[in-house]
Amino acid sequence: MGERPMPLEGLTVLDVSTVLAGPLCCQVLGDFGADVIKVEHPVSGDSLRGHGHQKDGHPIWWKEVSRNKRTIALDLKTDEGAELLRRLADSADVLVENFRPGTLERWGLGPQELIARNPRLVVVRITGFGQTGPYAARPGFGTLAEAMSGFAAATGEPDGPPTLPAFGLADSICGLAASSAALMALRHRDQTGRGQVVDLSILQPIMKAVGPGPTVYQQLGVVERRHGNRSSSNAPRNTYRTVDGHWVAVSTSAQRIAERVLELVGHPEVIEEGWFSSGHGRVAHGDLLDGYVADWIGERGRAEVIKAFEAAGAAVAPVYDARDLTEDAHVRATGMLVEVDDPDLGPLLQHDVMWRMSESPGRIRFTGREHGADTREVLTGLGLDTDEIDRLVADGVAR
Repeated sequence: MGERPMPLEGLTVLDVSTVLAGPLCCQVLGDFGADVIKVEHPVSGDSLRGHGHQKDGHPIWWKEVSRNKRTIALDLKTDEGAELLRRLADSADVLVENFRPGTLERWGLGPQELIARNPRLVVVRITGFGQTGPYAARPGFGTLAEAMSGFAAATGEPDGPPTLPAFGLADSICGLAASSAALMALRHRDQTGRGQVVDLSILQPIMKAVGPGPTVYQQLGVVERRHGNRSSSNAPRNTYRTVDGHWVAVSTSAQRIAERVLELVGHPEVIEEGWFSSGHGRVAHGDLLDGYVADWIGERGRAEVIKAFEAAGAAVAPVYDARDLTEDAHVRATGMLVEVDDPDLGPLLQHDVMWRMSESPGRIRFTGREHGADTREVLTGLGLDTDEIDRLVADGVAR
């Protein structure tokens, strides 16, 4: 019995983007069956190949973000390279790009031209600040979006500096949003027969994730400040150190959970206080509640703390690093991390596809490939013969 069909089988996606937001969008589509063709420059390639750790010269992050993608190399600034991309787009369903606004238009590859040739094409354009507006021409990176979105201003200790994440948070949120946007546009195409352009900035999705700060300011004139690991919505909520030197995180977003935590740590009397009945009331007494929880946790080891919280029906989690994640029984049992055969690195541990579908599950078919590994196969599919491809490679148009 063969493997079950994946939901996006039959779709062709052109990944003409670099680094993270666009490539992550295309990885998600590829994980669920789309034929993703990754287009890179013949010389420089995607700079993501040089990001993060490497083993024996092989970039580990690349192996995941570019999995399930065939890789080709074309110089889109040349007439021949641009024409080859047009021909690929003629039969594609989605094209994802993240050049600065106007770049594709200068190369004769703007969405209007591509959609005129293929009216069913969906073009997803990802930039730092969108295609229009006073910041449209600025270079856009996730760090800038993390700074402008309110994330950095809300992150860190109250007396410390704004804090940026140590990973591509804004890009990752944007990449996931872009995959959703692409599928919405495809749904519209299925209903109408018409493709369209999706204009997505890196800034807007992380603004949404940060929360309703602008609305709160507009209505109340309140600007949230940094609270460290505390929350402005509920308490106790923090990270706490155990006697054996580990850290755990506690959340009390639900009233009943807050009650269970205080009962567990030996202070049921505060539950009867009037202020305890609301999140804001508990926040106003955060020092008191934090002290109770920290004292109790600080006298016990991590395993004992987690066992006691679970028995009480309270919410706790260990603060993990990468090693902890790989060893966690639940992560392993549910397949959040899986080993994939890689031709260069052997068994390679990766994040599995991000959600499970009962009838048409996604899967990892192969890991990220070498620069231009599939150029000849893809161009042969366009009708080019060996001599033509050899000439394009010799001329630097392809690799």
